[in-house]
Order: sequence, then C-alpha cells, then structure tokens
Amino acid sequence: MSAHTEQQQADPQRAQTADFGYQAVDPSEKAGLVGDVFRSVAGRYDLMNDLMSFGAHRLWKRFAASQSALRPGDMALDVAGGSGDMARHFARQVRPDGGVVLTDINAAMLAEGRNKMIDAGLVGNTAGNIGYALTDAEKLCFADDCFHCVSIAFGLRNVTHRQEALASLYRVTRPGGRLLLLEFARPLIPLLEKAYDWYSFGVIPKLGKRVAEDEESYRYLVESIRRYPDRQTVRGMMNRAGFEDIKIHNLSGGIVTLHIGFKY
Repeated sequence: MSAHTEQQQADPQRAQTADFGYQAVDPSEKAGLVGDVFRSVAGRYDLMNDLMSFGAHRLWKRFAASQSALRPGDMALDVAGGSGDMARHFARQVRPDGGVVLTDINAAMLAEGRNKMIDAGLVGNTAGNIGYALTDAEKLCFADDCFHCVSIAFGLRNVTHRQEALASLYRVTRPGGRLLLLEFARPLIPLLEKAYDWYSFGVIPKLGKRVAEDEESYRYLVESIRRYPDRQTVRGMMNRAGFEDIKIHNLSGGIVTLHIGFKY
C-alpha cells in the first residue's frame, strides 16, 4: 500500500475523491450512490445476508453484542443499523428500564429495522424504550455523552468520511462507554483468502442477481470490502477519534473483525 493510499484510507475527508467500490467518485455523490444500493436491496437484505454468509452473520453480531457490557437501565445506540440485528440484542440486554436507539441514513433500511423490532415484540416498555432516528453517522443527531455502548456493524465502509463518523461516534459515547465496530476484513489464512476472493466475486454478485434481482449492488458491496482499510489502519483511525485501549477480535479466520474501543 502506498503512503498516499494509506493516507486516503485513514483520512478520506481530505481526498478529492471517494471510493464507491472500485470507482472513484466525488465525495458529495457517494452517500446518494450508497443510498440507491440499500434502497434497492432493503426488501431482501436479511435473506441475502443469510445466504451470503450461510447464517454466520448472526453469530458474528451475537458475539459483538456479547462484548457490549450493557446492563439493565443502560442506553445503547446502533448506528447504520440496517434491519436492527444489533439493536435487538441490545434491547434484551438493557430491559426493562434502559433504552436503545436504532439509526440509519437510509429510510428504507430504517423501516425494515423498525418492522423487525416490532415483529420481535421489542416495542415500548416491554424490552426497554426503543427509538429510531434517520441520521447520518458523520453527524449524529444526539447530545454528547449519551450512550453506554455504540455499535456500527458492517456500516463504516459505506460512510464517505470515516474519520468524521468515528469522531461523531466518540462524541455521543459516555465516558466509561465503548464502541463496537464490526466489519469485514481480509482473511488471515492464505488458502482461505483465495477461496474468499473466488466466492466474493464469482458467487455473491450472481446470487444477488438471482435472489435480489440486483447484481450490481452486490458487486459494489463486495468491492467495498476490498477498499476498506486494514485492521491496523482502522485501529489508528479509532485512536485519532479519541478511543483508547482498542481490542481486536478476528472472527471466522479473519473474514470479519471486531474492534472495541473505550472512551475514558
């Protein structure tokens, strides 16, 4: 990786272009392009996640939620929460007096998440107070120091200005709280990496075409994983945002990585 590329990954808001998969686009255009992707796939989002990961995404999220340290009465925030998998875990952890807020920048995905929460019976005071917010991860619409735990699962790679988003996540985390950052990564096992590349580019877009009737959106999602910064770069970005004592958990041979950062 060149020094220029690493700098762009670590501090993309200074770059003149932003990555949209393998395309370089104007930073002002990326949010709209990503929004189009998720509006297209919202209705089949959970089904595709199950098919693409053979259900493993549920285990990854369950492990991440187990690291939240949430207790009854605490407040949790699920950023770029999609269909609300992390928020559902949190709601059960903070019941009955705590609160959970599910956010997304995409109205279609936020609606999917709200419906899933209702289907799971997680509404009102039955499992903690559940809230929803249509908000940008880079400019979260909450006061400082609100949440005991903040999560962003498989969402940071879709953000235009990742360093700004991490700063925003830090701002709303309470002192003593933590960030759970769950994201795809490059496998740590060479043989697995070759199989992963074949599956990612050879199977997932075709699966998207067949199941979601949208091959291009899933090609973007695969490409966005390859353009995401490596583990140590992400650690450095979290440090610059203010998080300390960052722990890294590699899951499924490194296909997925959980970064945990603390605010003191």
